Amino acid sequence: MVKFFLIDFKKSQFIIKDIDDTFLIDFDGIRNYTPKSFYKHTIFQKFPIPFEVYNEAFDKVIEQIKRGNTYLLNLTFATPIYTNLTLLEMFYRVNAKFKLQYDNFVCFSPERFVKISNNHIYTYPMKGTIDASIPNARDIIMHNQKEFAEHTMVVDLLRNDLAMVANHIKVTKFRYIDKIYAGDKELLQVSSEIVGKMPHDWIDYWQDLIWKLLPAGSVTGTPKISTVDIIENVENYERGFYTGIFGIVDEENRYLDSAVLIRFIQQENGRLYYKSGGGITLDSNVYDEYNELNQKVYI
Repeated sequence: MVKFFLIDFKKSQFIIKDIDDTFLIDFDGIRNYTPKSFYKHTIFQKFPIPFEVYNEAFDKVIEQIKRGNTYLLNLTFATPIYTNLTLLEMFYRVNAKFKLQYDNFVCFSPERFVKISNNHIYTYPMKGTIDASIPNARDIIMHNQKEFAEHTMVVDLLRNDLAMVANHIKVTKFRYIDKIYAGDKELLQVSSEIVGKMPHDWIDYWQDLIWKLLPAGSVTGTPKISTVDIIENVENYERGFYTGIFGIVDEENRYLDSAVLIRFIQQENGRLYYKSGGGITLDSNVYDEYNELNQKVYI
């Protein structure tokens, strides 16, 4: 039987349960609901955090980079939003490869974490995004040195992560372009593929295996341990399940798949918050990063 699992960013909650009607999931076509079509004029407003607040956190991250405590850090914030859609309506309305509506949040993620099939483990780091409508968008994103450095660091981090649980790690595709959709925009997303060979008995300890790989390197940074400590000190809110992972496991057929909890909206005390962020390196420009943070807030 296929099981569902959910783990928060701090690894303080690890939920494993049957796929039932207490939540909604669409995991790359595996779903527990009947799709619904409805017509409703959507109202959506966002209330970005003040630039000064972001700039203060950004400067702290740059200082830590200069000290050598991190080289890449994914800095995130919770942006207040307003919409006339409920969490359930957002779930049904939005298109995404991996969708989840659980308790007080909804997630529509484009990013796989790890997949294990036929005794091989796969991961697909995504770093570098650009609006596809920009002239020469593909060339711009592929030749951006900051984006190249950030992507390379994440690939190296995840390659090392996979080496903790698998053998014969290979980067089988480096920096290829995927198309994803953000509201009414088409985006180009730069991804890579990393593959490793798993021990034959991996399914017997899959929970420990996943635990070892967390938190996800693409939404923390490198080196991971010190970077997570810095995140704890510079972000002014709790990530909760945001940037954790969710997935499915079929122990009988020896199959596991998982996704990173990004594109994430949470309801807290009657208000909605959209949690988003981006990778910071020494070459980052604070205005560009602030704009990226806010551009990622959409339905």
